[in-house]
Amino acid sequence: MSEELLKKDFWYDLPEELIAQDPLENRDQSRLLVMDKNTGAFEHKIFHDIKGYLRAGDCLVLNNTRVIPARLLGVKEDTGAAVEILLLKRKENDVWETIVRPGKKLRKGARVVFGDGLLKAEIIDIVDEGDRLVHFEYEGIFEEILDKLGEMPLPPYITHKLKERDRYNTVYAKFDGSAAAPTAGLHFTKELLQEIEDMGVKIVYVTLHVGLGTFRPVKEENVLNHHMHTEYYMVTKSAADTINEVKKSGSGRVICVGTTSCRTVESAADENGIVQPTSGSNTDIFIYPGYKFKVLDGLITNFHLPESTLIMLVSALAGRDHVMAAYKEAVKERYRFFSFGDAMLLI
Repeated sequence: MSEELLKKDFWYDLPEELIAQDPLENRDQSRLLVMDKNTGAFEHKIFHDIKGYLRAGDCLVLNNTRVIPARLLGVKEDTGAAVEILLLKRKENDVWETIVRPGKKLRKGARVVFGDGLLKAEIIDIVDEGDRLVHFEYEGIFEEILDKLGEMPLPPYITHKLKERDRYNTVYAKFDGSAAAPTAGLHFTKELLQEIEDMGVKIVYVTLHVGLGTFRPVKEENVLNHHMHTEYYMVTKSAADTINEVKKSGSGRVICVGTTSCRTVESAADENGIVQPTSGSNTDIFIYPGYKFKVLDGLITNFHLPESTLIMLVSALAGRDHVMAAYKEAVKERYRFFSFGDAMLLI
């Protein structure tokens, strides 16, 4: 593997108006760019057409994490200045790692009030990248208070207000814990998943709680020096057994829905490509060109930011030149980009 991989090699020009600001009314009516991962040949479809590329015996892996309303707007207790706290991950019962704005106002010891005192917080430490450890004080159940006071933590490139909170979650979201949606899964409806299962495709669920490290820009010019944040993941014995059986029998392909499902199965696999169940591990796996996939055969994914770790992961599967050509085509054909945008199938 090369000792150098340059960030600029993953740049593409994206007109701002192609960044999707709102979800489509019907989840499965997004456009779908289908690409042969070996030849780079592509065709244009609608997401619901994905059934035509799946077959009995395949295994579809989905991430059933749920995005929590992690964005809290409050005021400093002493000055009344407006501040924002974004929950990243729970460290222990009432202590969370967070991103705060503006950082200058929230030094160690600062106290914040939310919702007329329904929830209070104290900054107890400053950690990596300027993130804050925050201790929350409240009466009752934290999740219920968060549901009442919190907003969905939409990425910074989405400026429209979300009309329906559940549209930033998949229809199969189950376990609370993400600060961002596993967006490839947003295209599925319950009906489409049922149709796929009725075709004889095995559907399994894994859990990876998406952190905002996903959106953190790569600052290093040499990509190999980039430091990935850790994310919590879980794979049940039943999911691991199903994936391993499909791989062992050769009866079908393992197709991951989203980069998070991909990173989960690749993190959980041992050196022989056998997926090991885990009731909770952390991964900082960074997949870029040169990586040899142990489990994944195909990927359903959205269109990612230029120079992001996610476009690098996709390039590891289908080759940088093929991927960048497909992105150029998607721009030309005016596909919708990023979280609420259109999808790609690499197979």
